[in-house]
Amino acid sequence: MWRDVALRASRPSNEHERKERCPIAVQKLRVNREIRVTPIRVIGPESEQLGILATPDALKKAEELGYDLVEVSPTAQPPVCKIMDFGKYKYELNKKAHTAKQHQKGTQLKEVKLRPRTDQHDLETKVRQMKEFLADGNKTKVTVMFRGREMAYQQMGRAMLDKVMVLIGSGAQIEQPPRQEGRFLMMVLAPKK
Repeated sequence: MWRDVALRASRPSNEHERKERCPIAVQKLRVNREIRVTPIRVIGPESEQLGILATPDALKKAEELGYDLVEVSPTAQPPVCKIMDFGKYKYELNKKAHTAKQHQKGTQLKEVKLRPRTDQHDLETKVRQMKEFLADGNKTKVTVMFRGREMAYQQMGRAMLDKVMVLIGSGAQIEQPPRQEGRFLMMVLAPKK
């Protein structure tokens, strides 16, 4: 039992508990006393150049103004630091990331499965559904499934895909031409731009 306690004590704590919930770019920035490089190029709170200063002098200047010293470009020669309110900066970055995430609209790949002997009415229903997918801006994957002896009549599957293209008309463009993968014949359609 004492071994378990020793093992638990030697394990490092969970890294996820220590990390703040903010964008990765913010976590990489060094702030105030974390900046050990000297000299640094300093930019003031109003984006004015304060020149090249020693790190302790820049820290004093930031404290006098009531702001933080944030390393903006660590790879530059000398590194560039800006005097700013770091809490406000983190908040604005999180807000930008949140609004960018809200306005993203990812296109999805919808799939419609057919058989080589799918009847005309069923095919029309599937095509109507494909048109809806394409109107919403989604790509559509049309799959013709072959079973058993149907593999000997693959031209029926290609004819089915040709019928689909005729029924859809000019509402879509072929993104991926028909290709055979095992027992499936697939084609990907994208909405016309």
